[in-house]
Amino acid sequence: MSRARCVAIGSACLGTFAPVALAADAGLIVVHDGGGASALPYYRELNLKTPEPSQAATRPTLEAPRPPNRRYSEGDLLPVRSARLTPGTITPRAIHAPGLKPIFLIGDDSRSRAWLRANTEKLHALRAVGFVVQVESEDALQSLRHLAPDLTLVPASGDDLAQRLGLKHYPVLVTATGIEP
Repeated sequence: MSRARCVAIGSACLGTFAPVALAADAGLIVVHDGGGASALPYYRELNLKTPEPSQAATRPTLEAPRPPNRRYSEGDLLPVRSARLTPGTITPRAIHAPGLKPIFLIGDDSRSRAWLRANTEKLHALRAVGFVVQVESEDALQSLRHLAPDLTLVPASGDDLAQRLGLKHYPVLVTATGIEP
């Protein structure tokens, strides 16, 4: 076997075992001991002192947060603000998202309120779930729900959906086959 091949095989083996050695938290793992001199005399020359147990670094104590004395409510989710979305006009386009249940995004603004009133029957027929992506208070959320009492409206940021679907504006209806105003 040539020397170059031995070096290549040795490098491949070292590359294979190196992650195992790095992952082991229990200390050094010796894969191969080819002999040689101990390094201990060199360390003794450095005259390193091991810290006393009382001087050893202490780990800071972390206190777990205490759960509230009450149940979380929907009001704890408010206000909801979506930095990537604003009220505006949507250009309809086709998408291919098989299995996506119909959803719609609205905010607490006059454009969204008018859109919700105009599309309530269609949204109900589709069993669409609404995400209220801009709303400041529980009263504002309840006011939107009063406009369409048979629809599910959930306060939630729309930033992730906006990024994934390339949306900039709401109100919008998103189905498995398209995005429409």
